[in-house]
Amino acid sequence: MSDDDYSEVLDRVEEHLGRYIAVPDDRDLSLLTLWAAHTHMAIECYTSPRLLLDSTMPGSGKTTVLDHLARLTCDAIQAAALSSPALLARVLDDRIRTVLIDETDRSLAPDKPNVGELIAILNSGYRRGATRPVLVPDKEKGWVSKEMATFCPVAMAGNSPRLPDDTRSRCLRVLLMPDLDGTIEDSDWELIEDDVVLLHDMLAAFADAVRDQIAGMPVDLPPSCIGRAKEKWRPLKRVAVAAGGHWPEIVDELIRRGLDEDRAERDAGLMSEPPGMVLMRDLHRVWPDDQTFVPTESLVSMLVARNPEMWGMASAYGKQLTAKRMGSLISQASKITSVRPGGRGPRGYHRATLAPVWHRLGIGRKPSGATGDPGESGARPAPHEPGSQHAPDGKRGVPDAVRDAVSTGGITDSTPGMTPRVQALIDAQEANR
Repeated sequence: MSDDDYSEVLDRVEEHLGRYIAVPDDRDLSLLTLWAAHTHMAIECYTSPRLLLDSTMPGSGKTTVLDHLARLTCDAIQAAALSSPALLARVLDDRIRTVLIDETDRSLAPDKPNVGELIAILNSGYRRGATRPVLVPDKEKGWVSKEMATFCPVAMAGNSPRLPDDTRSRCLRVLLMPDLDGTIEDSDWELIEDDVVLLHDMLAAFADAVRDQIAGMPVDLPPSCIGRAKEKWRPLKRVAVAAGGHWPEIVDELIRRGLDEDRAERDAGLMSEPPGMVLMRDLHRVWPDDQTFVPTESLVSMLVARNPEMWGMASAYGKQLTAKRMGSLISQASKITSVRPGGRGPRGYHRATLAPVWHRLGIGRKPSGATGDPGESGARPAPHEPGSQHAPDGKRGVPDAVRDAVSTGGITDSTPGMTPRVQALIDAQEANR
C-alpha cells in the first residue's frame, strides 16, 4: 500500500459513514473516521480518547453509529449492559479490545451499583499501561490478586448521559440528531456487511503499514492543546499525519473546533470547575490593585458582590460564603491560611502569598502577544496564531461572544463559537432551570 493509498482509505471510510449516519456537522464524520482508524494502532498511539455519541432524544442514530463502529474498529465488543468491573477487566486482559457501550445514560447512571468501579476502569484505561487488581482462582491458594490490563478504546452512546467531569474531559463528543429529512440510507446489514468488513480490513492494513511510524511520532498541536486535551487529540493527529493527503489539515480543524467549543462552554458557564478553583479566580478578580493585605471579611464581601450565584444565598451550597468556608477552600486549593500581621487586627491574606499560586494555576497569566484582561480565564491567543479566536477567515469561535449572548438572551445561529454542541448544551441548561 503506497502513501497515497493511506489517505484514500480514510476517505472511503468517511464516505461510507456519510451514507448511513446523520450529523449536524459533517466534520464529525472525519472525527469518527480517525477514531475508528486509531483503534487499530491504539498501543502505538499511547492514549485513546473516549468517544461520546450524544443526543438529546432517542432515534438520533446512536446505535447505528455503534453498529458501524463494531465492524470498523479493532476487535470490537458490544457491551449493552455492563454489570461487573471484574468481567470488563478480564475481557481486556488478553488483548486490546474496542469497547462499545450503548445506552450509557442507563448503564453508567450514577445511582446504579458498581458504576463507580466501572467509571474508574474507563478513566484509567485511556492511557497505555493501566491495570486493575482482580481476584482469580488459584489451585494452591484459593484466590489470588492479579493485575489485569484495562487499556482500551471506548465508545459510549446515550441520551445526554450524566458522566462525571473527569470522564467527560477524556471524551471527544459527537452530537447526533434525528434524520427527519431522510437524507441517509438505511443500514441493511444483509446487503452492506461485506463492504464494511472490507473497509475494516483496509484500516487494519493501513495500521500495520504505519505502526512503527506512529509510535512516539512528534506532531504539531496548537499551543493551548496541552494536558488532557493533548492526550485526546494527539492520537488522531498521528493517524492523520501517517495517512497524509488532506487529513492533517482536517484534524487541525477538528482540534481548533474542539478547543473553541471547550472555551465557549467555560465562558457560558456550561463547564463546571471545582469551587476552590472558582474561588481562586474570583479572588484574583476582586483583589484591589493598591492593596498588599486584605482582611478576610472584606474579601468575603467582595466575593459575594462579584459572584452572588456562586457565593451568595442563591448559590447551590444554600448559604452565603463565610470566612470559615472561604478559608477552608483557600487552604484546600493552595495550602495557604489567613494571618494576623503583627499579632493585632483582623486576620486576612497577603497578595504576595497568593500570587505564586495564581501563577501556577494560570490565573492572571497573559502570554506574549495574547489579548484579554489579566485575571480573566485564559487570555486569548493573538490574531493569526494557531488556535486564534480572531483568525482572518472569521470562522473561529469567539467564546466571549457566546458568553455575552447568553447573558443578554441574544444567541443566534450566527453567534461566533455557537456550534451545534454548544447550542445543545445551552438548550439543556435552559430546560433545567
